[in-house]
Amino acid sequence: MSTVLRGPVEPTGIAWFDQLRVWLARFPLSIILLAGRIGVGATFFKAGLLKYQSWEFTVKLFEQEYQVPVLDPAVAARIAMVQELTIPILLFLGLATRIATLPLLGMIAVIQTFVYPNAYNEHLVWGSILVLLLTRGPGIFSIDHLIARRRGRRTPGIPF
Repeated sequence: MSTVLRGPVEPTGIAWFDQLRVWLARFPLSIILLAGRIGVGATFFKAGLLKYQSWEFTVKLFEQEYQVPVLDPAVAARIAMVQELTIPILLFLGLATRIATLPLLGMIAVIQTFVYPNAYNEHLVWGSILVLLLTRGPGIFSIDHLIARRRGRRTPGIPF
């Protein structure tokens, strides 16, 4: 008895394994994209709330520990806080998702380069999810999808 495989799943010759792979390949990408939007968004939003709730401590951290070059510590702290409190909301809603990933990817690059160079494992996870959202879009559970549907747009092969 042979298994007919469709799409990107190549047969291995092990029937039960091939069937499992086909079944797993049917899992909706939009659910993964939604989970990624919520997960990364929540991480940044919590950081923004913490900065807001203890502003004086945040500025001291930017002065003494973070030491982001070029920017005044208070200015860098304010930019980080505003981004962390606003951009995740766009991710949660799936509104301007692809654009919203760019400042967060920039923040990750700055944090990785200047602040916590040994935290690459977390930054790779966050960055990978953001690149997935940038390249594949937010999925069907998003305002972006509703807007595109209303305008009658669909890009073949790319799940919005």
